[in-house]
Amino acid sequence: MVEKAEIHALNEWLKGQYMGLHAYDHFIEKLKDESVKHEFQRIHQELKEQAGEIADRIRQLGGEPVTSEGILGAVQSYIASWRVAPRSDEIIKKALEGEQLGIEMTEKTVRGELSASSLALARRILDEDRRHVETLQRLLIQPVGG
Repeated sequence: MVEKAEIHALNEWLKGQYMGLHAYDHFIEKLKDESVKHEFQRIHQELKEQAGEIADRIRQLGGEPVTSEGILGAVQSYIASWRVAPRSDEIIKKALEGEQLGIEMTEKTVRGELSASSLALARRILDEDRRHVETLQRLLIQPVGG
């Protein structure tokens, strides 16, 4: 029974990862500044790798990983894509908000539901996500074009 709760928590986390991936797809599409775009592509790749690790962990526990953010997440992602301003600083701010919200939601989603192995994975990924926040904060204070 514990594994079912853990699989559910990991799948909820995985849905959030997919939402983040889709958000970065929209951001990358709108960015004009190549150096900022490069950093966003790097973060996007790391998110993709994280999603794969979470999916692998779900399989190790005998579960079936979700393959998308779900209907609600897809609708939210679609609506959010309309709100992305074309300016790099605005895109960076949106990404920063999303990363911070993602960290908060992950902490809530996995709290108390994970085994030691899954918790170690969550901690490592959350550390990576915090580094994404630092990168975005640094980009925000650097002068960028477009």
